[in-house]
Amino acid sequence: MKTIRLAALLCAFPLMAQAEQVGEVGVDWTGNDIIIDAVADPKVEGVTCHVAYFDRGLIDRLSKGNWFEDPSNASIACRQTGPITIGDIDRSEEGEDVFRTSRSIVFKSLRVKRIFDEENQTLIYLVHAQQVADGSAKLAISTVPLYGSSAD
Repeated sequence: MKTIRLAALLCAFPLMAQAEQVGEVGVDWTGNDIIIDAVADPKVEGVTCHVAYFDRGLIDRLSKGNWFEDPSNASIACRQTGPITIGDIDRSEEGEDVFRTSRSIVFKSLRVKRIFDEENQTLIYLVHAQQVADGSAKLAISTVPLYGSSAD
């Protein structure tokens, strides 16, 4: 019975990727860093995205206030890292979340979305911040062409 409930619970939430930190660069004496995470697309085998974002240090938080929030700045680069096999992906114009992480206690998250440009046989990965009250114009995209891959 527990297995059935666990399976039902897992089906209720979309499959989301896990990030693995692969780099950290200190940018100043206040402890601010740039973090680089590797995110493998859970529904597209053979594609890995690297997301870089700013992580505020304790001294910066103490001196400037705004304790619980990091800037929305992020960068993304996605590449083929093996044979590409596309699973059951959302093919709508809106696409679907591949990865999401909180950038404040409640109000902001950093998201990576995948959009499939079927006509051009290209996967588009978009990184952006999502805020409860206001959107953010800070975004970046990366594309992965599907030359000879099975996108059907």
